[in-house]
Amino acid sequence: MVQLGMIGLGRMGGNIVRRLLRHGHQAVVFDVSPDAVTAVVAEGAAGSGSVKELVQTLAKPRIVWSMLPAGEITENLITELAGLLEADDIVIDGGNTFYKDDIRRAEVLARRGIRYVDVGTSGGVWGLERGYCMMIGGEKAAIDHLDPIFRALAPGQGRIPATPGRDKLDPRAEQGYIHTGPVGSGHFVKMVHNGIEYGLMQAYAEGFDVLRNKNSAELPENERFDLNMADIAEVWRRGSVITSWLLDLTAMALAREPDLRSFSGSVADSGEGRWLINAAIEEAVPVNVLSAALFARFRSREDNTFGEKMLSAMRFGFGGHIEKPD
Repeated sequence: MVQLGMIGLGRMGGNIVRRLLRHGHQAVVFDVSPDAVTAVVAEGAAGSGSVKELVQTLAKPRIVWSMLPAGEITENLITELAGLLEADDIVIDGGNTFYKDDIRRAEVLARRGIRYVDVGTSGGVWGLERGYCMMIGGEKAAIDHLDPIFRALAPGQGRIPATPGRDKLDPRAEQGYIHTGPVGSGHFVKMVHNGIEYGLMQAYAEGFDVLRNKNSAELPENERFDLNMADIAEVWRRGSVITSWLLDLTAMALAREPDLRSFSGSVADSGEGRWLINAAIEEAVPVNVLSAALFARFRSREDNTFGEKMLSAMRFGFGGHIEKPD
């Protein structure tokens, strides 16, 4: 049994706590929303009224997990924790933080003997039941100390067959989590993961847009096809080479609402795509698809295609992101 403090009980933070409680771990929680704290306390967590109270409640060495949006709010929290924690305590940042910020923060905390771990976390609103895929950066001793937490949160091998030739590689990867390397590497890997996600989503969106417009009045009448988007998505889920969870979410959205009228098609980006493009420039690595996918999101905020509504539908499916029509 491991005890940790969780700060931030939004779409993922609250469910991370719930999954840990189900596996017999203990959690002390804080959120600026008292209702969010009350909801998780009702399921077995201990509540706190402030960051300071949370830290004072935890047993040493303390483990404090931040699940807040990247940027100023997380920056302020890390600064506050630096004044409250002691040597050997561990700060975990599980949000979508820029990896260079991790490196800088870790250096500051290290002067006080406080350890810092960055956890790139994928799983969205489904993580409570499916588990979370985690990419973890930090010193080995800290990661090993936290391993029971990560093992509980990870999805496990499930029904995915073992990959041939992995006998001498880290078995944790088969459970859905890895120690990627030093501080910052976890969020760097997650940053690339999210850039790839943009590209995959854009490919599906554009492909279905072509399918839908095959009935356009601009085409010769004998070349028009009135194609069923929901059926095409469903058949591709079964045996085709482009099966994926994103395609599953696409099929679900189209089955519910074939014209996706509930979605605006104005698609947000949460920062990682931009950071990835900058990293590629620093490394002189061409990322034609990933950059185009990011720029397509920028364009979507001017007017919207059916494909962009599909992007909105997929983002709602895995992350609960709501992009309503104007």
